[in-house]
Amino acid sequence: MPPAADNGSAMGDEASAMDGGAPAMGTDGPLVEDFGRRIGRAMGWPPIAGRLAGVLMLSPTPMTLSELQTTLGASKGSTSEMTRLLIANGTVERVKVPGVRQAGYVWRDDAWSGCLQHQLAQTEQLLELAKSAQERGVGMPEAQQARLRDMHSYYDFMVRQLRRLLDEYRQLHAG
Repeated sequence: MPPAADNGSAMGDEASAMDGGAPAMGTDGPLVEDFGRRIGRAMGWPPIAGRLAGVLMLSPTPMTLSELQTTLGASKGSTSEMTRLLIANGTVERVKVPGVRQAGYVWRDDAWSGCLQHQLAQTEQLLELAKSAQERGVGMPEAQQARLRDMHSYYDFMVRQLRRLLDEYRQLHAG
């Protein structure tokens, strides 16, 4: 597939794709659809978020919300909500594109580290819940206290392991 023209947008050849020309790089339908199904399902995201992740991961340049909306054939609200989801999950960032009024969105160079950082932050929140629940559950019957101890033990273990994995992953990609 020939690369898209570098016109400051991943949509460079998208209009020609609609007219029967080659699609812009990053908008390969079957691959994007596969992302929608597989990464979306694995991450617990709606399929449109997986498709958006696929488009941005494969795009050589930032894409505006309007370009993403057109590429995905999705509503403005859905596209906006899914970009926020991917930003919160640490894989996408909003950027200023020179000469363009709208913000652009790009797949982060450190997206997988960002994704792992997001998982760690979520797990740390659950560890705090487990600590609080364990403290507040002191007067409960032993069976419930055991469940709360198990919850605390699990999230304590997960936080330690995720921190180790994040450090190891960052070291692996630093050199």
